[in-house]
Amino acid sequence: MDLSAYQRMDANILLGIVNEKLRLECADLGELLLRYDMSQDVLKQRMSSIGYHYDEMSNQFKAHH
Repeated sequence: MDLSAYQRMDANILLGIVNEKLRLECADLGELLLRYDMSQDVLKQRMSSIGYHYDEMSNQFKAHH
């Protein structure tokens, strides 16, 4: 899936794609950001807007408790 339009993509769809990339392709968030030329601030803001944060232990975006 192309992530070049991640800033305009529906945040819920973006969540699914990003978590899949983290699970299958990228060892951590830093690798994902580099590989897909993404801004950490923008991605984290987009995920926060739907109630998700990055969890380093699971290498996934998870819902806030």
